[in-house]
Amino acid sequence: MLTFAEEFLLLAHDEETGDFAEMGFPVMSSILAGAALMDLALQGRIDSDPRHHLILLDPTPVEEPILDFCLARIAEARESQSIQDWIRALATHGARLRSLAIDRLLGRGILKRADKRFLWVFHTRVYPLVDEREMVEVKRRIADILFTDDIPDPRDTFLLALAERSGLLTEVFSQAVAEDRRERIQQLLHLDLFGQDVNKAIRHIQLAMLSGGHGEG
Repeated sequence: MLTFAEEFLLLAHDEETGDFAEMGFPVMSSILAGAALMDLALQGRIDSDPRHHLILLDPTPVEEPILDFCLARIAEARESQSIQDWIRALATHGARLRSLAIDRLLGRGILKRADKRFLWVFHTRVYPLVDEREMVEVKRRIADILFTDDIPDPRDTFLLALAERSGLLTEVFSQAVAEDRRERIQQLLHLDLFGQDVNKAIRHIQLAMLSGGHGEG
C-alpha cells in the first residue's frame, strides 16, 4: 500500500511535464509532514490527546522510510508537543520527506528519473510516469467520494483533505467542480478527529506563512 505522501505526490504529478503541481515548498513540506503523521496514526504508532498533543504509542519502525524518519524524530523528543508543532518541526525536513517519498515511487516502478533541458543549457530533474495505474486509482478514489453519497474509507477522506488543503482539487478536477461539491467536501472533512487535527495544523501553518513567511530549516 502506498503511503499518503506517495499518493499525494501522484495527485500532484503532471503527466505532461513529469513534474509536480506548483504549490510552494513550505506548503508541500507541511502537507508531507501531515501525511506522514496520519499514516503513523493509522499504523498505531501515535495518537493525540484531548489537548491535541501528539502521543507516542509505539516507536517500532514500520519499514517505510518516510514514516520511520518521522517516527524516529518523534521518539527522540523529550517533551510533549502539539500536532501543529510536530507538523511544523517535520516540515523543516521537507526536502528529505519529498526525496524519501519520490524514492519509494521510483522503487515501486511508478516513476522514473530524467533530466530535462531548460533554455538549452540548464537541466532540471523530472519524474515521468512509468506505470499510471496507481495515479489513475488515486484520482478515481477521490472522484468516487466526491460524486457519490457513500461513506468513504478513512484513507480516502484524509487524502481528500490533503488535496483540498493544498489546492489540488482544482488541479485534478476544476474550480467549478470543487465549488459544486463544497458541501460534500466539508461533510467529509469532519469524519475523522485525528485527520481534522492534522488538517487544522496545516491550515494554521499556511496562514502563518502568508502573514510572516516560512522556509526550510
